[in-house]
Amino acid sequence: MRKTLAIATLAGSMAVTGLALSPATAQAATTTQATAAYSGGKWGKFFSSDRKAYTFGKTWKSGGKVHTKWYGVDKKGGKKGWVWFEFYQGGKWHKFNRSWDGKVTGSWSGRGIKKVYTFTCWAGKFDNCGKKYRIF
Repeated sequence: MRKTLAIATLAGSMAVTGLALSPATAQAATTTQATAAYSGGKWGKFFSSDRKAYTFGKTWKSGGKVHTKWYGVDKKGGKKGWVWFEFYQGGKWHKFNRSWDGKVTGSWSGRGIKKVYTFTCWAGKFDNCGKKYRIF
């Protein structure tokens, strides 16, 4: 009787331990997949809210640096399109923008960048802005 009780207790303990480890293992797998989804690659077309301008490009990591090459298209002309980049580096957020009229190609890079977001505006830095997307 004591052996049976000891075996049942041990088996129950192992089952509980196994269940306790399963979510942690699942969480690690999910985190790895989420990180892989942001490891870089082609992105866009990301439109302004009025769909008169858009940006697209590619972001990748190489040699310890994050590189972004982007293209801007202003379909109407006469007013500028704006692309915004927000990135997390050195424990704080930074942001900058570039404007264009017509079509343009640009690039930038930096070390220690953890996350990068972008969005597109048209007819002003803060006008007709589209959704914000994570690109790295």
